[in-house]
Order: sequence, then structure tokens, then C-alpha cells
Amino acid sequence: MPYTESAGVRLYYEVFGAETDPVLVLVSGGGAQLLSWDEEFIAHLTDGGLRVVRFDNRDTGFSERFGGENDIDGGYDLADMGDDIVRILDELGVDSAHIAGHSMGGMMAQMVAIQHPERVRSLGLLSTIPGRGPRYVLHGERPELLEPPVRVTREQAVAFTQAAMSSLPPGRYDPQVEWHVAKTGESYDRGYWPDGYARQWAALRRAPERLDDLRSVTVPTLVFHGRDDDVLHWFAAFDIAEAIAGSELQVQPDMGHLIPHELWPDLAHALLRTARRADEQR
Repeated sequence: MPYTESAGVRLYYEVFGAETDPVLVLVSGGGAQLLSWDEEFIAHLTDGGLRVVRFDNRDTGFSERFGGENDIDGGYDLADMGDDIVRILDELGVDSAHIAGHSMGGMMAQMVAIQHPERVRSLGLLSTIPGRGPRYVLHGERPELLEPPVRVTREQAVAFTQAAMSSLPPGRYDPQVEWHVAKTGESYDRGYWPDGYARQWAALRRAPERLDDLRSVTVPTLVFHGRDDDVLHWFAAFDIAEAIAGSELQVQPDMGHLIPHELWPDLAHALLRTARRADEQR
């Protein structure tokens, strides 16, 4: 199994596509394992000429844990999590790569672009924010993540997902209930530790404001957000696109925080377009 142990951090990763193609690193959101990047979506990217890397963030899946069941702070911050992306690149021997992240993963990608600009060819900032202000954050303070989490059985986790996805009101997009239920069960089997999400949350609560720093980013950037996101406000997409000159901005109507399967081809094409724009400038 492929792991990196650079600087003492053990991260699990997977690679798809031709070794000679430019690398795109996909970064998952808070609490999500690499399974959030479905292989069907990845196939759109590899067919378009990218070598795709997905990995388990620290405190998820097969990657290193930074505490036990009752520990809600791992002692790391968002910059450390951004550095995990660099650790993956170092392990692969890649000088620079395209980086796309969803939600927390987009915040990690921002940190790499700010602190390690030479390692970034292009950015995909998906359903993410440049700071913690009330203009952006819609989910509140999440007090349940400030104490040791209640643990549930696999059956309870799957049932919760089933109920949550089935209760969504009818809309433009299929809620893909069976897909979400299957991913919940697979994620539980790979590594169930809700305490890890609490530790990631502690890092996010310490995260620096980034909007001003994003004005120094010059690489081609795709900003992609849902108009109906009830977790992170779509205002963030406009602010990020204004800060990073030349960004491509897409605010998708009827899309929430998660990216509907029907939009996977469109998102893949936009990421490929952004990557090509970057590579043409090199």
C-alpha cells in the first residue's frame, strides 16, 4: 500500500493515469476519505490527460491519527494540513502539480498556493471559503465537535446517511442515495474515527484569514460553488475569484455543498481546461 512518511506524517495515497501526464492532486473535505473522489469522476480526468492523485487526509481513512477517541485537538493547523499535499508531491518526486480541493480541501489548497507557490500549477477551489467570517460560514460553531464525539455502529452510520439523503426535497439533481449509503459503509470499514474530524475542526478554527494573501496567487484558478450551499455561502466564490486575477468562476444553480454526479463531467472539463491553461503558460 502506498504511504508517505515525510517528516513523520504517514499518509495513504492512490495514483491513477499515465506516469508521464501532468499531476492533479484531489483533496477531500473535512472528515471525508479519499473515497469522496469517485473513480468514475477520476476517469474523466485521466481520459483528458492528467495523472490523478487522491489521498486520505490526516486523521481519516488509512492515514495517520493524531490522537485517541477522546482527543479533539491534534495540535496541528491548516498550514500543516496544506503541507501534507506537499509531502505527497515529494513522495512522488513531483516538483509542481495542479491541485483541486473541496471545502476543507480547498482551504488546504489555498495554503499551498500561498506558502508554496512554486509547487502549484493551477487551482480548483470547490465549495470552499477564504476565511471564517459570518459572510461565509452558515453552519454555526458546531459545538458537538468541541467535545469527544458519540460513536455509532456501522448500521447506525449507514441508517443516518440513508435517512438524511432520502429526506432531501426533490430538485434538479438525483441525491444518489445508494451511492452515499455505499460510501458510508465503505468509509466505516476503512477507518471509523469521528474524533479525527473533531481534530480537523480544531485546525480549521485556528485557520488564518486568507483573502488578502490570495491576491498574490497568479496561477490559473477555477472557483466552483453551489448557489444553494447551506454550509458555506456562495459569496465566498465571488470574493475568491475577485482576489485571484483571471479566475474562472462558476456558481451552479440548485447545487448544494456537495457536487452532484450530473455535474462531474462539467467539473472535470473545467479542471482540465484550467490545467491546460496553466501548462500552456509554462
